[in-house]
Amino acid sequence: MLFGGARLLTSRTGRTRLASTLAPPKAANARFGRLWLAFPFRCAQEKGMVYQRQILLETRGHRQMHDLTADVAQIIHDSGVRTGTAHVFNVGSTGAIGAIEFEPGLMEDLPDLLDKLIPPSRNYGHEKAWHDGNGHSHLQATLLGPSLTLPVAGGKPVLGTWQQVFHLECDIKPRRRTIVVTVSGES
Repeated sequence: MLFGGARLLTSRTGRTRLASTLAPPKAANARFGRLWLAFPFRCAQEKGMVYQRQILLETRGHRQMHDLTADVAQIIHDSGVRTGTAHVFNVGSTGAIGAIEFEPGLMEDLPDLLDKLIPPSRNYGHEKAWHDGNGHSHLQATLLGPSLTLPVAGGKPVLGTWQQVFHLECDIKPRRRTIVVTVSGES
């Protein structure tokens, strides 16, 4: 067993892969609200490599956005991958990942748009089943999606000048979020 509940599994054919429970640790870095868990994995049988880390976020609830760009860029740098892709994935059904110009106006506009398209406090089917007040949260997160894949060139994410990677909290209450960043490619 490796750090964070990850395991290296080897098949009868000798192929090795990484398996992880992706369960966040009990204590996250409260000062910064983020903690990285590293799962480096390089297999000598293959040309490329795969590297994985988790970013833990503490959110305040509905509509809060986090800029993940610097964290994702650092993970790509640490991976040693020069050419490939980085996949950023939110674990959970009420958080979303995307790319946007991360500035105050759009940080207000995007949640406003989602609340107009899929307003809170409606009588959604999810509410009838669970009565937890977050039916709209699931739908908003589904509309945006849980992940983003970025090209990697020169050991850096390929993004436009005004383009950043963000996490949007769609749930109605504060959450501890696990964002999994998987970088694959060649060094």
